[in-house]
Amino acid sequence: MPLHIVLHEPLIPANTGNIARSCAATGAHLHLIHPLGFSTDDRYLKRAGLDYWHAVHVHHYDNFEHFAQAQGEHAGTFYFVETWGETLYTEVSFRDGDYIILGKETTGLPEELTDRYREQTIRIPMSGATRSVNLSNCAAIVLFEGLRQLGFPGLK
Repeated sequence: MPLHIVLHEPLIPANTGNIARSCAATGAHLHLIHPLGFSTDDRYLKRAGLDYWHAVHVHHYDNFEHFAQAQGEHAGTFYFVETWGETLYTEVSFRDGDYIILGKETTGLPEELTDRYREQTIRIPMSGATRSVNLSNCAAIVLFEGLRQLGFPGLK
């Protein structure tokens, strides 16, 4: 079972396209929770994903509840990436089927959502020079840590 990248209301098509390319390269599934800040026909989205969209398993949801319900009770662990998370992303033990959930570029994840999953909120360490790391970089950093822990299954 692959790892999953979940984007909660992403705003910037190039970030989503870059993340889609990482998913294509690793076999991770991409989940998009609406509303999106762009059309999936957006030329910047397609350009950032290059010609890899055919290799990406993309799933769409109306909202987080729709997403969670669709995954069912046997879903892997949901890990929410936020700048204020108390646990470093390297301190969790990723398993096949886990979900890496990232919020929109401007505001991150909604508080009412992360309050429910406080113990599963992780962060990437950084200096105080910026508010955050670019969304597509965050996705790649955490995704590849998860894959490293799993022994890079199916990758050469």
